[in-house]
Amino acid sequence: MTNAFLDFNHREKQAGFANEVNTLIDRALVAENAQRPQRDYLGGSRLGDACARRLQYEYLKTPKDEGAGFSGRSLRIFALGHVLEDLVIDWLRKAGFDLRTRNRHGNQFGFSAAGGRVRGHADGVVVAAPNGMAVPALWECKSANAKNWRAMSKNGVAKAKPIYATQIALYQAYLGLTETPALFTAVNKDTCEVWHELVPFNGALAQAVSDKAVQILRACDAGEQLPRHTTDPEHFECRFCAWKERCWV
Repeated sequence: MTNAFLDFNHREKQAGFANEVNTLIDRALVAENAQRPQRDYLGGSRLGDACARRLQYEYLKTPKDEGAGFSGRSLRIFALGHVLEDLVIDWLRKAGFDLRTRNRHGNQFGFSAAGGRVRGHADGVVVAAPNGMAVPALWECKSANAKNWRAMSKNGVAKAKPIYATQIALYQAYLGLTETPALFTAVNKDTCEVWHELVPFNGALAQAVSDKAVQILRACDAGEQLPRHTTDPEHFECRFCAWKERCWV
């Protein structure tokens, strides 16, 4: 007689095996990331962060709280974002967009200011489009979970993700792409829906974030600590900050 009983431990064993493999992967990714040199400049993609003190910590390479830093899962998410960006580049080119991701010297489009202490690298520039879109135009691409993607597609990037809008304005200003709206693309990681939005140049925002960069650099040079973004240590941005313990001592 055949044993009709199922092995209910099978799924548990498989889950244990999967966790074991993922632990090895994450350990390797974290070790690899630890070997990457830290930035010695303020990144244009970060200057829209609401907390100037956090940007100071980043620029000064202040040691993070014990146990803080990117987990293996976070690094996998970042890697997926790069893969999705490459896919969107291919999709847009197949659709007839002349999208350039490198300049004539083979380098990524970017800028350097304040003696190299403020830098940024753009995802690309659209130089021709099949739908009459004004060119040349900055192109920036982000991937997001369904919740954040829906917020951007419903309310626009400026309202839903000010940090991205700040990056776009700054790059438009420094790359001389202020006469035409930028093309912002967002990919939904959960559904593969793609949102495209034209973002007109916001000169006031670009000037404000440029002034902010100068303020941060001056404070760093003077050894002054800029104010926190909030007076509440349990604010959601503080809860996930890598310098929370140091900041609130």
